[in-house]
Amino acid sequence: MVSSSLAVLVGVAQGARHAFEPDHLAAVTALTTGERSSRRALWLGASWGLGHATSILVVGGALTLAGARMPAGLATAFELAVAAVLMGLGARGVYRAVQDERGGLPAAHAHGPDTHTHSTAGEHVHLRGVPLAARPLGIGLLHGLAGTGALTAALVVDLPTVADRLLYLAVFGLGSVFGMGALTLVAAPLLERLSTRNAHRLSGLAGLGSLGVGVAWAVAALA
Repeated sequence: MVSSSLAVLVGVAQGARHAFEPDHLAAVTALTTGERSSRRALWLGASWGLGHATSILVVGGALTLAGARMPAGLATAFELAVAAVLMGLGARGVYRAVQDERGGLPAAHAHGPDTHTHSTAGEHVHLRGVPLAARPLGIGLLHGLAGTGALTAALVVDLPTVADRLLYLAVFGLGSVFGMGALTLVAAPLLERLSTRNAHRLSGLAGLGSLGVGVAWAVAALA
């Protein structure tokens, strides 16, 4: 009971902290700087966290139950995929900043009889009536895959039983959802106060930052 309680507390805290790692911040910043709505930004961050948690729980849980480790080559491939996504997000952010400076129009989007308007970058899917941003969800899934191998390997050393390891994976993922949601919720009101021109510039800077982190991540993965 003591070890399980400790796993819950540590898992939530470390999951929330994990959301603030450079590659995660770069990805979510590049995704959210174009948003002027607090609610929308919160959903983007939470969707990333949900994707991240899903990968960790499903893949990490399977590895834990099988008593296996992720092959090193596959882990490296996931890391390189994350780097490519970060560079792609960065390039997209810079491009959108330039386009927004020239003026951009929202697009109408329909779900059955209901029609609403949002940015053309805001594609999303619905899960039992709850809108989830498709792009952050997918990127979160990929980030989770990239980190699951190292996480499950560490749990073999840190936690004595399979049950404790599975519990830790679950609460770690939950912590990442809360951490990223909280980050975007705090940042969104600040973004809303920016003038349109400054918001475009910030989007461009976030894109450049994501490009830089992506290049650094690729170099580290290859090394």
